Amino acid sequence: MKISIVGAGNVGSTLAERILNHGLADVVLLDIREDLAKAKAFDLADTRPLMDYKKSVIGTGDYNEIRNSQIVVITAGFPRKPGMTRDNLIHKNSEIIKEVLKNIKKNSPEAILVIVTNPLDIMTYLAYKESGCDRRKIIGMAGNLDTARFKALLFRQTGVPPDKIETFVLGSHGDTMVPLVSKTLIDGKPLENVLDKENITSLLARTKKRGGEVIALLKSGSAYYSPSAACFEILRAIINDEKKTIPCSCILEGEYGMRDCAIGVPAKLGKSGVEKILEWKLPPDELGALRKSAKLVKDALGKLGERKNARSK
Repeated sequence: MKISIVGAGNVGSTLAERILNHGLADVVLLDIREDLAKAKAFDLADTRPLMDYKKSVIGTGDYNEIRNSQIVVITAGFPRKPGMTRDNLIHKNSEIIKEVLKNIKKNSPEAILVIVTNPLDIMTYLAYKESGCDRRKIIGMAGNLDTARFKALLFRQTGVPPDKIETFVLGSHGDTMVPLVSKTLIDGKPLENVLDKENITSLLARTKKRGGEVIALLKSGSAYYSPSAACFEILRAIINDEKKTIPCSCILEGEYGMRDCAIGVPAKLGKSGVEKILEWKLPPDELGALRKSAKLVKDALGKLGERKNARSK
């Protein structure tokens, strides 16, 4: 098994470490800054005698090295800075994604693609359009991260361990994300039976702003421990054919009444990628919020000019 990671920044290199620590696959770490990719790969390789890695890692700036990868993760792109929204990155990162996809298509056309670059839902749809891949092979890492953040905040508020909290966050990876209060259970109890409305509203708002909180405190760069962990869970579900339900950005073709966009929905992941998008019956307010989130993604794609030739399969 070979996983290539395009982008050797904090998210990419931390993800590489997680993959090696768990013996999931051999890793190619690629970056336009070849010296950075090589340096991080050397550093990871030097930990092998200490951590007993069974898999290999190389750093490179040459796309030929990603040939025949089963999965390619794209983290390349400009990071958010304090005060920026994810949407501020649309034009800069769309050009990067197009160039990356051109090289992936040439060297690993059958690979499953996992997108991490922001604005994530827009870049996920762009990857679908540029790659020519079956939509099942395009996965945006977002809902899994947002769900983890919501769950972490619920744990701090209630004291109930995360493994006893069930919740899901759907929608766009941004201010219009949709934490599903209707599907949140705290040790088996509905969230509304555990917290009052004011506390719930506060937690929902903080979940949406959590990434921005981290950026404001760092002042340079953005979160990478939790994004890399969320991405790793997706990779593990695919490689181990877990058939696990994970919220992630998927290409929609009518699910939830939406199409021609990528948005966070519950998806069953396995060796083929997105093996099934689950269409849950949601209360009207949550379904409405999900559709509103998708509309904003589609509007942004329209401004970018990427929905004029929307493909159908």
